[in-house]
Amino acid sequence: MNILLDTCEFLWLITANPALPAKTKQEAQDPQNEVFLSSVSLWEIIVKHALGRLQLPQPPETFIPAQRELHHIRSLSLTESAVAKLAGLPSIHRDPFDRMLICQALDQQMYLASSDPVVQQYPVLLL
Repeated sequence: MNILLDTCEFLWLITANPALPAKTKQEAQDPQNEVFLSSVSLWEIIVKHALGRLQLPQPPETFIPAQRELHHIRSLSLTESAVAKLAGLPSIHRDPFDRMLICQALDQQMYLASSDPVVQQYPVLLL
């Protein structure tokens, strides 16, 4: 199974935060699954860190790739075909980062791991 982690789920996974759903943790650690973090999430993390809304032990541009490698999480680039999905996406959620993650999951036919109840209203495969 291919799994795209929402930004929060990624941060909870790498910090062993108990807010991470057990199913997400289990599937992310299953070696038969491919787990991805979007470049959109890195963008979101950098923005929140710069605004002082997210504390990290190192600069995000080095910390996040190192954590991805440590946890065997692959990087997912944002493609034009994924962005094009935005044109048909209902305007349920206002968060542009979450909307792009939804588009990527739809475009790549991935399961999206997200605890956000608004994200869960979209017609996307959910973990």
